Amino acid sequence: MTLYVPPLFRIDDPAKLVDFIARNAFGTLISSGEDGLQVSHIPFLPEMGADGKLRLLGHVARANGQWRELESAREVMAIFQGPHGYISPTWYENHPAVPTWNYAVVHAHAKVRALDETGLRRLIRRLSATYEAGRQNPWRIEDQPAGFVDGLVKAIVGFELEVERLEGKFKLSQNRPGNDALRVVEALEREGETALAALMREHPRKA
Repeated sequence: MTLYVPPLFRIDDPAKLVDFIARNAFGTLISSGEDGLQVSHIPFLPEMGADGKLRLLGHVARANGQWRELESAREVMAIFQGPHGYISPTWYENHPAVPTWNYAVVHAHAKVRALDETGLRRLIRRLSATYEAGRQNPWRIEDQPAGFVDGLVKAIVGFELEVERLEGKFKLSQNRPGNDALRVVEALEREGETALAALMREHPRKA
């Protein structure tokens, strides 16, 4: 599997791609095996290993059969999508023009290994700490009854994706002439699409 990426929209900087994944960590897990394509939507926990390789930690319900084929799958990919939105040609200075959609995605191609129970418990602890951070009374696995946690661990399967290749496509009006990209940013801000506008400001049109 590969992603069509025109040169103007390609992002190759690994640091930028990893940062994007960390900021948009609810991803789509796709695997191709004997039963065909399987898909799950799950939160990932990205981490850089001592070897400099990106790893994506996640889990699915044990009742979700996708986990059974992950290690033997022909291909495994996680897709991460950021802000996106409709772009009206009326915002441009240069015409003729057509409507389009701006968006940013990162595809992570990987191989998979299962987590043992110790690794799964560590993942649950880290995930909850990440998303409960800053709350007045955060949920902590350490505060839950032992029997409840044991049942939780038995009901899910954890795994680690070792990323072999990253593809980044940030389609953010870089192909528009003149001040069109800036006009799009300003129009998005007026319409309340501030996240997409901010991403466009982070990735201006190359001279």
